[in-house]
Amino acid sequence: MQPSREPVTLSVILPTHNEARSIERLLVHLKGLGPEEVIVVDGESSDSTSEIASQYTKVLRASACRAVQMNEGARAASGDVLLFLHADTLPADGALDAIRRAMADPRVIGGNLDVRYEGGDLAAAVFTLINRWRRRFGVFYGDSGIFCRRSAFESLGGYRPWPILEDYEFARRLWRSGRLAFLDAPLWVSARRWRKSGLVRTVWLWFWIQALYLAGVSPHRLARWYRPVR
Repeated sequence: MQPSREPVTLSVILPTHNEARSIERLLVHLKGLGPEEVIVVDGESSDSTSEIASQYTKVLRASACRAVQMNEGARAASGDVLLFLHADTLPADGALDAIRRAMADPRVIGGNLDVRYEGGDLAAAVFTLINRWRRRFGVFYGDSGIFCRRSAFESLGGYRPWPILEDYEFARRLWRSGRLAFLDAPLWVSARRWRKSGLVRTVWLWFWIQALYLAGVSPHRLARWYRPVR
């Protein structure tokens, strides 16, 4: 099938909550990558996140629930393709162009970037390899830079308004809906969670929460054990 002749327009949506330490670095970097639109959706931050972000782009406000924030950003976006990024990530130069090339194929409905954890140590390398392997089976999360066509997002009904695992659940529905592009373009991700909480505790918590979710435990109950790290 021939690539689309129409240019792909890209809206980047950033849900934030108390990200004053991270948001400026990402917004400055995105400015150099040239997306058609960047929308920050702040979830009741008590720090200067909104003030910092408003110096660079449009800032919306929503309740402090990442799923709700991303849905609000998607509704306000004008691009053909939606890219959801966390504030503590940094797409590599050329990552957005790689998304545009992938989405020029009308058969592709979405995908994600190649997570590379910062730190340069063994733990970062192991987590990078795990994420690279499991996404081939449709298992990936919001920190991997999920992108999709607006039409696909709308047909799927967006993210479930859950406090946790909304990204995993959306990724699974996206995986079942059509062809995905798992790009080699890196997305650098902060290792702040396991730096602060400890590697063993973080791995165990991820495993336990995932197992309980698959066993039918509500994400609202699971959120009690998974606290934000800033």
